[in-house]
Amino acid sequence: MGEIKIGKIALGMYGTNCYFVYDADTLDTVVIDPADSGEYLYDSLTGKGFKIKAILLTHGHFDHIYGVRGLKNKAECKVYAFEAERDLLMDPHLNVSESVGRIATVEPDILLRDKEEFEAAGIKFTAILTPGHTAGSGCFYIKDAGFLIAGDTLFAGSVGRSDLPTGNGRQLIESVEEKLFVLPGDTKVYPGHGESTTIAFEKENNPFF
Repeated sequence: MGEIKIGKIALGMYGTNCYFVYDADTLDTVVIDPADSGEYLYDSLTGKGFKIKAILLTHGHFDHIYGVRGLKNKAECKVYAFEAERDLLMDPHLNVSESVGRIATVEPDILLRDKEEFEAAGIKFTAILTPGHTAGSGCFYIKDAGFLIAGDTLFAGSVGRSDLPTGNGRQLIESVEEKLFVLPGDTKVYPGHGESTTIAFEKENNPFF
């Protein structure tokens, strides 16, 4: 296996970060949170030689899933999501797509549990369930690369909102403190919105902790 690398494309009305993690030798690729324009995303990545093998979802809010269907249809790959998030993914009210006037639902192919280790595109991931932003929101840790794809759980200098369906502010803070801040300090954090950061920086500087 070659070096594990990561790229980012901001998509949709909220500039949601869609990440693609790939093996630098084979260009086998995992797309995380295809926020919108799935067909465009497929064409853009495959046009550069990337081979999309899987789609991972940190959580089910509309601004993270609008591109799933188009990307999945073109890439013919499976969608992974946390088991605890299935109901939200399938419900336009819970995932807030109903409220913004553009319905979206996703039926995951593979459901993940907390601390489950799995492999996609030859890359080893650990699923970390971090409830709070939603009941089934989570993060994906790639130990070999020192990457954490944090979704809307942890941001640079902030945390995700907890006022939408199934959110819980107390749970969110506990999730970050107990499940993310135990990772190595030099772990690079890639959030669902905004710029990247590190675990050590957020432990020292994030005003929510």
